[in-house]
This record gives sequence, structure tokens and C-alpha cells, in this order.
Amino acid sequence: MGKDRKIDHVILGLLAHENLTGYDIKKMIDGAISFFWKGSFGSIYPALLSLEQEGLVVRAAEEGTEGAREKTVYSITEAGRQSLLAWLEQSKAANDLKYESLLKIFFGGIAEPEVTLKTVRAFEKETEENLKLLRLCRDNLEKVLDQKDHLYYYLTVTFGIRSYEAYLKWCREAAALLKKAAGEKSSR
Repeated sequence: MGKDRKIDHVILGLLAHENLTGYDIKKMIDGAISFFWKGSFGSIYPALLSLEQEGLVVRAAEEGTEGAREKTVYSITEAGRQSLLAWLEQSKAANDLKYESLLKIFFGGIAEPEVTLKTVRAFEKETEENLKLLRLCRDNLEKVLDQKDHLYYYLTVTFGIRSYEAYLKWCREAAALLKKAAGEKSSR
């Protein structure tokens, strides 16, 4: 792959499991891996085109069911599988983290503490919802750990659970500090 676009690796990894349409790839990104990776249609289709030009994936037209239009399905080639394996064998990885909530909190001193407290509460609520879903995934995966790939899915899910549990602990501590700061400000 010419450029080191992570979306290329995501697509190859998904196609290593099954043939998918661009829409299917987006659904998988939005579902199974959305807790640690995001991707848009705007990045998926250019990446698919590039991967096809490089011979890492091939596309085929697949007839739709009665009345449905033809679908374009992508599959990984042997060269794509080798490229994916080469990437997996690299121990170094970029672990970029971007949270808009934390950016708002970082600049929170410009506003009243209550404004930042609302941001913390919204982050806490989102984290609680994600944690429920991750725990459900964990419980389901624990039943099938002996099946191919499920151990690896389980490891990413348990990482998410531990991370989100830490986020919730931080939310409670941050909320307490912000409430104290708001109380001190109002008593002046």
C-alpha cells in the first residue's frame, strides 16, 4: 500500500473474514469496531478503489434478490492477505485518541463550572450506554471463545470494558470537583 492509511487495514481485515459490499463494511465499522475505530463512506470507497488498483482486493457484481439492484461485493486477494499479515506482524502501532469532550473540558475554564459539568455528565451517560453493550458482547463471546477469532474479539471487548470502567470512575471524580468549584464560586 502506497500510503499508510489505517482504513486500508480495517477493510482488509474485514474482508479476510468474508466478502462484503462497501455498505456492509460501513455497517461493520459502525457496529463491531466502532468503540475503537471510526470510518466514513467518504474514506471507505476511495480506499476500496485504491486497494483494487493495487491488487489487494477484487470486486464482483452480485445479482440482487428479485427487484433489488445489483450489488458490488469485494473480496481480499492473496496479495491483500499478505499485506494484512505484514501489517499485523508490525509491533509498532499508532494509538491516536481523540475525544471532543476532553477538548471541551480542557478549555472549560473559559465557562462556568456548570457548563463543563454538563459535558462530563453527557460523556458519563454515553460511556454507561457503551459499557452496557460491551458487557453484553463479552457475555456472548465468553460462550464461544473456542471458535476461530472469538478470542481476539473478546480481548478487544474486555479492553473496552476496562477502559470505560475507568472513564466512569473519572467522570464521578470530575463531577465532584466541578460541583465543589461551582459551590465555591457561588459563595463568593
